[in-house]
Amino acid sequence: MIDPDGYRPNVGIILLRDDGRVFWARRINRDGWQFPQGGMRSDETPLEAMFRELEEETGLMPQHVQVLGATPGWLRYRLPRRFVRQHQRPLCIGQKQVWFLLRLVGSEADVRLDQNEKPEFDHWRWVDFWYPAAHVVTFKREVYERALRQLAPLAETLCQMSLLYGLRLSQVVVSTQENEPLDGSMMASAG
Repeated sequence: MIDPDGYRPNVGIILLRDDGRVFWARRINRDGWQFPQGGMRSDETPLEAMFRELEEETGLMPQHVQVLGATPGWLRYRLPRRFVRQHQRPLCIGQKQVWFLLRLVGSEADVRLDQNEKPEFDHWRWVDFWYPAAHVVTFKREVYERALRQLAPLAETLCQMSLLYGLRLSQVVVSTQENEPLDGSMMASAG
């Protein structure tokens, strides 16, 4: 499915842990790393496509994640000329994407890269929130920067809530220890 301007509708997925780190995966048989993403079918909404791609590429199901938000519109990137299939009609010159920010609420053990007949990725890791914008293949960098920038406020809110909750939990744990001073060093070691 290619739109009249030559862009393929697509969804991108930023999967976030409570500590602010994001899921980063290596393309199978390649050296490139990226966020999970994939094309939309003509009968799918962006949300439906996102959940399908999430399962296909990571093995995660809707119950393993919480949808925090999405970019308000399409973010586009053009393919380098060497990747444009000139003989294909309609001609696809790039992708237009809706990006979703998801919070992992399941276990990391739920991640399964072998859920698809043709897996997209062969390895994954957690990286700092802004790391992907500087390390994805060059032609996707601008769209990654825009998606991360648009979704960063939601990620920051989640991380602040997690930090606040973590500090409260640390204070409770520390304050139950008898005869121990309640100072910053105790709180840091307890969390």
